[in-house]
Amino acid sequence: MSDSKREQRKDDHVKIAMAQNDPKLTDFDKVRFVHHSIPSIDVDQVDLSVDLPDFSMSAPLYINAMTGGSEWTKQINEKLAVVARETGLAIAVGSTHAALRNSKMASSFDIVRKTNPKGIIFSNVGADVPADLAKQSVEMLEANALQVHVNSPQELVMPEGNRTFSNWMDNLSEIVQTVDVPVIVKEVGFGMSRELIQDLREIGIRYVDVSGRGGTNFVNIENERRQLKDMSYLKNWGQSTVESLLESKNLQNQVTVFASGGVRNPLDAIKCLALGAEAVGMSRPFLEQVESNGIAQTVEFVEEFIEQMKKIAVMVNASDIEALHHTDVVLDTTLRSWIEQRGLDQ
Repeated sequence: MSDSKREQRKDDHVKIAMAQNDPKLTDFDKVRFVHHSIPSIDVDQVDLSVDLPDFSMSAPLYINAMTGGSEWTKQINEKLAVVARETGLAIAVGSTHAALRNSKMASSFDIVRKTNPKGIIFSNVGADVPADLAKQSVEMLEANALQVHVNSPQELVMPEGNRTFSNWMDNLSEIVQTVDVPVIVKEVGFGMSRELIQDLREIGIRYVDVSGRGGTNFVNIENERRQLKDMSYLKNWGQSTVESLLESKNLQNQVTVFASGGVRNPLDAIKCLALGAEAVGMSRPFLEQVESNGIAQTVEFVEEFIEQMKKIAVMVNASDIEALHHTDVVLDTTLRSWIEQRGLDQ
């Protein structure tokens, strides 16, 4: 594929993603908190900072992988980097493959580090990229961690996508041994299973982003790019973010779990933390904010989002992330059925 076609594909991804609508009801609506009328803490007693073995985050919210690889997406990444710098949020770039193939595209990614020199930044590659190129991706952004995205359904629907996956796990193992920053294995919206997380742990992965169904839908995006648009029947493929967090529940003492995929509001984010996530990523909400309302209003959006998370934490009497992990939740019958059929309560 030519560089110009790759740039066009990156722009197409953003345009189609921004045109998608969130479902009105999701699995987040099947998770409820028990209300206790008189809180025992005040809002200013809530501390939602995240202290992880390899880096710390001022809030359990991060700007998740989106884009890069074209002139337009360079502008988007620069705006998002300003938002991250002004709010203290961690930020991930989209797949850096374009820059690894063509050094002229590097500026659409390293603009994030130039704009946000002291921030927490995650670089991003696919599971098939050679380990030496994964190391280059980290060096390109002086990244604090490397997201390795796994996206087999997207690749299979993509007209020009990958058709070989049997080497991914071995390649992941080599990447872990080659790069000198933490590796975060990240789904792109199809969720994760308990079995996969166990397998990843065995090859040395200490961070996963379960990124479940419910947000940007890459089956739909790639199906729109197909001439016949004939694979829409896969639009609901995969586990939701809630189901993926339930899958990870008994492994959260072994692997640090991040959650993303379909997070619509601060309540959804708090539910992710209550189900065991250490931090919550969002992509399209930040993209829509910065493209529609500009940087200043996006900064206000982030600050208000975190403030509302603190208010909800008060409502469940949780003064920090650890307390949120132990908050009681009530699950509807479909989620209970998932737990029972998958043997997740054993």
